[in-house]
Amino acid sequence: MKPIGRAACLAALITATALCAGDALARVFPFGSRTRSVNDLGNQYVPYHAYLWDLLHGKADGDLFVNWRSGFGSSLLPDLGTYLTSPFAPLVAFFPRDEIDLAVYVITVAKLAAAGAVMAWLLLRLRPGSWWVAGALGGSYALCGWALADAAYNPMWLDGLIAFPLLCLVGEWASAGRRPVLGALVVAVVWTANFYTAYMATLGAGLLLLARLLTESRSVRERLVALRRAALTSALGMGLAAPVVLVIYFGTRHAYPGRNTVFSAVPWTDVLARLLPGTYGFSSPALYVNTAALLLALTLPFNAAVPRRARLVLTLLVVAVTVSFQWGPTHLFWNAFSTPNGSAYRQAFVLCGLLVIAAWWSFSHGIAGRLPVPAASGVLALVMAGASFSALMHRWTIPIALVGAATAVVTLMVMAARVPRPWLVACCAVVLIAVQLGQSAGTTARADRLRLDHADDYAPWGERQREQREAIARVDDWPRERTDPGREQTVANDPMLVGGQGAQYYSSMTSDVLSRTLTALGGGWTSRGRSVQSLDNPVTDVVFSVGARVHSPPDPHQKWNPQEGGAPVVTRRPVPPLVTVRPAGPVPEFGASAFRNQEKLLGARVYTVPRIRPVTTLRGVAARITASCPAGSEPQLWAPNYSGTARLADEAPATASGSSSGTGPRATVARFQSDPRDDLRPDAYPEPGHEPHLGPRPVTKIAAMQPLGTVPPSGRVTIELSPDKGGTVPDGALGCLDTDRLRETTQRLQATGATDVRVSGHSVTAELPAHAKGFAVLAVPRIAGWRCAAGDSAPRPADSYLGLVAVPLADSSAPTTVRCDFRPPGLRIGALVGGASLLVLIGLIVHSVRLARSSRRQTRQEASC
Repeated sequence: MKPIGRAACLAALITATALCAGDALARVFPFGSRTRSVNDLGNQYVPYHAYLWDLLHGKADGDLFVNWRSGFGSSLLPDLGTYLTSPFAPLVAFFPRDEIDLAVYVITVAKLAAAGAVMAWLLLRLRPGSWWVAGALGGSYALCGWALADAAYNPMWLDGLIAFPLLCLVGEWASAGRRPVLGALVVAVVWTANFYTAYMATLGAGLLLLARLLTESRSVRERLVALRRAALTSALGMGLAAPVVLVIYFGTRHAYPGRNTVFSAVPWTDVLARLLPGTYGFSSPALYVNTAALLLALTLPFNAAVPRRARLVLTLLVVAVTVSFQWGPTHLFWNAFSTPNGSAYRQAFVLCGLLVIAAWWSFSHGIAGRLPVPAASGVLALVMAGASFSALMHRWTIPIALVGAATAVVTLMVMAARVPRPWLVACCAVVLIAVQLGQSAGTTARADRLRLDHADDYAPWGERQREQREAIARVDDWPRERTDPGREQTVANDPMLVGGQGAQYYSSMTSDVLSRTLTALGGGWTSRGRSVQSLDNPVTDVVFSVGARVHSPPDPHQKWNPQEGGAPVVTRRPVPPLVTVRPAGPVPEFGASAFRNQEKLLGARVYTVPRIRPVTTLRGVAARITASCPAGSEPQLWAPNYSGTARLADEAPATASGSSSGTGPRATVARFQSDPRDDLRPDAYPEPGHEPHLGPRPVTKIAAMQPLGTVPPSGRVTIELSPDKGGTVPDGALGCLDTDRLRETTQRLQATGATDVRVSGHSVTAELPAHAKGFAVLAVPRIAGWRCAAGDSAPRPADSYLGLVAVPLADSSAPTTVRCDFRPPGLRIGALVGGASLLVLIGLIVHSVRLARSSRRQTRQEASC
C-alpha cells in the first residue's frame, strides 16, 4: 500500500477506535444502557433515517416529493436535502429496520473515519512527509472537539467535516489547473450532502487557497487565474447541486419562522479552554485537536525551516479565523448571515482543520533549531493558564494535556535527531497515538455524559415502538382514512418512526401554514412552532379523516409514571373521505376561539362554550374551574399557556403521565405541557398567514387541547388543576362537544364527499358525486407546491380553505373528477440551473478529451520525427 493509503487507513482506524472507546467508557448506546439519542438526534435524524429505510424498501406512504405520514402531508424533498442526501445515508438499507439506531451510529462512525482519511490524504498532497504523522493528524481532525461535542449527534453536519479537506483538494487542483471536471463533481457532492456545513467548508477552503497562493512565488496574473479557476469550479459544482439546494432554500422561505437569536461572544478564557481535552460547553467553540497536534501547530510561527512568508501567512490565517468567530459581523458571515439556534460556533471544524494543516506544515518542513519546541511549549502553557479561569475546565484537563504535550516533545526530539533509530521512532509513534486515543476517548466520554445531563433524551428502538408499529399495521387503511400514532408520542416524529399518517412533524422545514392552522384548531407544539403535535380531538379527527387512533401508555423512558404500562389501544371512529365538499360562498376566517375555528372547518356547530372564571395558577398550588354543560357532552380543555394536569373532579383520581391516561380517547386525566407566559393569549394565533402575538419573549412550546371525559347527568363540570409550572386558563378555554351533532355532520360529509379517492406518490385523484358544487377540500395543509384541477379545467395553484387545499367546483349534473399534484417549490428552477451546469460540465469533458487526443497526436508526431 502506498504511503497515502497507509495514512488514510491509520487516520480512519484512530478515529473509529477513539470514538467507540469513548462511547463505551460513557456506557452509551450501543455499548451500554445509556441512550445517545439526545435532542434532534432522537426527534429528527433517527426517524428520518427510518423513513428513508421505508423509501428504499418501497414501504413509505409517498415518494420523493410528498411524505404522507407527517404533518397530514408534507413536502419531503426539502427534508431529504437537509437531512438525508449524504452518500452515507443509504447505508440504512443494509440494516434491519428495528436496528435503525445502530444504523445511524454506524453511519456516524463511518463519516468521522472518512473525514480523518480525507484529511490525511490532503496533508500528504499538500507536502510530502511521514505517513504515520499524517495519519495521526488526520485522526486529530476527525476527532476534533466540534465533531465529538456538536456533530456526533447531528450526523448531517459530519458531511461538512468531510467536505473541508475535499474542497481544499479542489482548491489545489484549481491552483495547478488540473481535474476541473472532478473538482466540480466534488463540489456538487458536498453541497448536495449538506449545503449548510458545505457553505462553511467552502469559505474555509477558499481562505486556505488564498493563503497558499500568497505563499507561492507566482505573479499577480497567475494568482488571479488560479482564483478564477477555483471560482468557476465552485460555481459549476453548486449549479449541479441546485436541484437540491434551491428546493431547500424555497422550503425555508415557506417554513414557520424560527427564533431570532442575537450573537454574544463567549469569554476568551472559554475559547482557550475548548482547545484542551476533556472540556465541554454547549455554546462555546469546540476547538480541541489533541495536545500533540496543538503543540505542533504552535511551533509554526517559530520554525525557521518553514519559509518566512508561509509562516507569517498561515499564522495570520489561523489567528484571523479565530478572531472572526468572536466578532458579530464575521460571525454572521460564517453562519450565512443568521445566528443559529443552539450552538453559535458551528463553523469551528474549519478552524480545527486549519490548526491541523498548520501542524503538518511545520512538521513536514522539519523542526529546525532549538527555538520552536520550547517556544510552542511556552505558548501552550499560556493557553493552559488562561483556560484555568474558565468554568469549563475539568480537574483532569491540565494533567492529561501535560502528558500529551510531554509525549509530543519527546517524539519531536527523537525525530529531530540526525539519524533517528527506526525502533525508537516506532515506539514514540505508538506512545503518541496511544495518548491521542486516550485524550480523544476521554473527551468523547465526557461530552456524552454532559450532553445527557443538559439535553432531552429519547430511548432507542425497543418494545414500545415495536408494539406501536404492529398496532398501526393491523388497522392502517390509507388512503381511505388516516391512522394517527397518538398523542402519547415517543419522539416528535413518531409517524416516520412507527408508521401511520398523523399531524406530528418536526423539521426545520415545518410549513408556516401547517403550524398556524393546527394552532388555530387548538394544537400544541414545541421548538417554537416547528414541532407540531398530534391533536386528540374528535372534530379534527373528522376534518382530517383520522379513522383510527393509537393510545399508548406513557413513555417509561421519560419517567413521568413508569409504573403505568400496558399495550397500545386502537380506537376507531367513522370519518368522511380524504376529499369532502364545502358549500359555495365566502370562505370563513379563523378567529380567537379554537372551538369556533374547528366548527368553521367542520361546517357545523357542535360545541357549547360556557363562560368560566379565568384562572392564573402557581407552581404546586391546586385550582378549580367550574362550569355548566349539556349532560353527556364531552368537555375539551384548551389552555395553551397552562402547564400541569387537569381532570374532572367527579372522576376517580388517576396519575397523569402523558397527554392522556392511555385507556382510550376519553381519558379523564390530561397533561398540559407549555412554556407559561403572561402575554400568551388564546387569540395569539389568528388566521394562518397572520403574525402571532408573541410578545417580548419567544415561546418555546404551547399545550394542545385535551379531552377530559364526559359531563355527568347534573351538567355540572368541575375541573381540578394541578400545575407543575403554573400558567393561565382564560375564559373560553372550555368547550363541551355534542357528539350527536358531530355524528350527524360526519354522515353528511360522508354522503356528499368523494366516492373514490386514489393517492399515488405526490398526486390525489377524487371522484365527486353529481351536482357537487362549492369547494372540494382536500384534508391536507395548503403548503406551497399544490396544483389542482376540477373536471376538464387546466391545473392551477390550489386555493386555500382555512389552511387546507381547496378546488372550486363548477355546477355539473355529472360526476366531477378532481386531481391535485404536488411539486416542491424551487424544483423547476433548480432543474434548469442543474441542467445548464451539466451541459457546461459535458462541454468541459469533451474539451478535455480533445486536448488529450491532440496532445497524444503531437507527441506521436514528435516521436516519428
